[in-house]
Amino acid sequence: MKWIRLFSTILCLMLMTNLSIGDGSQVLHAQQEIPSYAKWGSFAVRKTKERYPDAAIVDYLHIGKEYGTKISTEKFKLWLKQDGKEFGVYVDIQFKTETEKLIDIKFRKTDR
Repeated sequence: MKWIRLFSTILCLMLMTNLSIGDGSQVLHAQQEIPSYAKWGSFAVRKTKERYPDAAIVDYLHIGKEYGTKISTEKFKLWLKQDGKEFGVYVDIQFKTETEKLIDIKFRKTDR
């Protein structure tokens, strides 16, 4: 029973970290890249949940980043479902480019 649990754990880890086995000349190779916007995406999800506590977030899209010399903006669109109705929320997060200190977060609800 323990070997089944161990095998399952190893298999899950391989799938989660994109491990690949080479042709014998290669050793296990792990490659996982965290996108640069991950920090702000997580923040956008958390703040959207705070703003719409009774809604479920059903989809997430990173629209892009607007680079500025002093201020940059990460843009996201989240799709929510509440009381059988779905709607979108655009989230723009402004921060200082050099320090990544939060300046402002804006929400815009849409039916599209």
